Amino acid sequence: MAKKSKVIEKEEVVVRFSGDSGDGMQLTGSLFSFSSAIYGNDISTFPDFPAEIRAPQGTIGGVSGFQVHFGHSEVYTPGDNADVLVAMNPAALKANLEWLKPGATIIIDVDTCDDKNLAKAGYKSNDPIEEDNLSSYNIIKAPITTLTKESLKDMGLDNKTILRSKNMYALGLVFWLFNRPLENTEEVLRQKFSKNEKIAEANIRVLEAGYNYGLIIQAGTPSYHISPADIRKGTYRNLNGNRAIAWGFLLAAEKSGLELFLGSYPITPATEILQELSSRKDLGVKVFQAEDEIAGISTAIGASFAGDLAITTTSGPGLALKSEALGLAVMAELPLVVVNVQRGGPSTGLPTKTEQSDLMQALYGRNGESPLVVMAASSPVNCFDYAFYAAKVAIEHMTPVILLSDGFLANGTQPWRIPEEGEFPAIVPPYVEKPASEWKLYERDPEKLNRFWALPGTPEYQHRIGGLEKDFLTGAVSYDHHNHDKMVRVREEKIERIADFIPQLEVHGDEDADLLIVGWGGTFGHLYTALEGLQDEGEKVALAHFSYINPLPKNSYEVLRKYSKIVVCELNLGQFASHLRSKFPDVEFLQYNKVEGLPFTVAELKNHFQKLLEA
Repeated sequence: MAKKSKVIEKEEVVVRFSGDSGDGMQLTGSLFSFSSAIYGNDISTFPDFPAEIRAPQGTIGGVSGFQVHFGHSEVYTPGDNADVLVAMNPAALKANLEWLKPGATIIIDVDTCDDKNLAKAGYKSNDPIEEDNLSSYNIIKAPITTLTKESLKDMGLDNKTILRSKNMYALGLVFWLFNRPLENTEEVLRQKFSKNEKIAEANIRVLEAGYNYGLIIQAGTPSYHISPADIRKGTYRNLNGNRAIAWGFLLAAEKSGLELFLGSYPITPATEILQELSSRKDLGVKVFQAEDEIAGISTAIGASFAGDLAITTTSGPGLALKSEALGLAVMAELPLVVVNVQRGGPSTGLPTKTEQSDLMQALYGRNGESPLVVMAASSPVNCFDYAFYAAKVAIEHMTPVILLSDGFLANGTQPWRIPEEGEFPAIVPPYVEKPASEWKLYERDPEKLNRFWALPGTPEYQHRIGGLEKDFLTGAVSYDHHNHDKMVRVREEKIERIADFIPQLEVHGDEDADLLIVGWGGTFGHLYTALEGLQDEGEKVALAHFSYINPLPKNSYEVLRKYSKIVVCELNLGQFASHLRSKFPDVEFLQYNKVEGLPFTVAELKNHFQKLLEA
């Protein structure tokens, strides 16, 4: 009987799958994440795509990665550095060395370490392990390509199809490393390739071969054991931010009694929302893929005028194109949700990388005085909640809402507990209730200041709206200077009053903290994990994380003025810090900024916060 490997018990582990963009690393990482979630671990993932659709094969610029952090307790980030790296070629090894923990396990396909691939990756010798001085790491040199071919030699498949299966060999080896069963993944593969049973069988055969290779080498290779997490009971599924947003809108349509309309133009990294909703005709969803960004938002405004829950999705360059139509929605005071999945900019910038680069554009990127609501999701799964509440605010207050997500949230996944329907409130559209003879088009709710919604086609409620300034009551075109001043101010006040209907700002951590960390949007997980780490070390710190940006929560000033030292952390050069300074000029804000197309790491945050505490 073979000697078994040493089993290492760990609370949490980070695994990174890396290879060429055609090596199937996203599928491999997703399948491993699914298996970990089924096993009962809490997970957080970070897919990392190359910016080019098909970058040069074997180069560092063409490396595609998928990182998954899973553990026995709750995890809030995909992890800083990896305990295990799967490198399908030398470029994947070279690109990820800085993201490895000391003593990490590296699985490398030695069949790809030929002179050509080594040169492409920038190696000068034929031994990358020695050249990069990796002797302190646990190296598994696996002939993945050769053994994949050997596993499938009798199936009659062409060489290209065989090589496309080698990611399953690596996955099987990782399954052995963490003592994970294969059955659930095999069933997923059967479903994924249900139209081609031969391809399904090939992938399953290679998966099992990789697992068996682990059994063969186990005498000299440690394996890991991570117990299931103790999390809230319920029915869970693994969900990314884009799909969560789509589903949040489906619930909002149900709760409001409105049909859902999406008018959008495909753009990375927001396209998946369009794709997901286009498959839900069974729920009455109407999806229009427009010829450009302007047409996308314009059709959504038309759908809103007609009485639908209307949304449009985009990323930074597309939001710029939508700005004129957004001004029309502000002037017409129609409900509309614009989802902006932020990416690195400007211009085309870094289309597959994350950044919080569009806050100023969302707040101020329109001509004239054009106030609207700006909200931001903070985790992949709460994208569901914020899509729902963005729709609720838009409808009940008759205003456009910009919901900010980002590439990290859009593609990252977490376990999502499917909620009960009663956990979310009703959405009540403010329909006109007065008789037509008494109705004035811009009469307003005295509390919220929203105008009322009269649907076209309703007998005797015929009306028209447009982009010219309106009379305060009748809605007729008005060039009166006093009326314009009044309308500008009432539209601004309408947005400000929404602060009465949103949650108060919550503070995590110590009330008597020496340092208040401030963040917004998708940085929450990293900031909160850094907070917990510092508290474990005895430091007094607190975190105030904003998801409502305009208007800010009513208690924002009350919270901020309590702390003598405040640092605003964001993935830009200080856009939210500037916004806060404009609102609270007597409060001093420090900044910590990163614009590398990557999320924060917990380690860099803790290091910076420690310096501030010691200063």
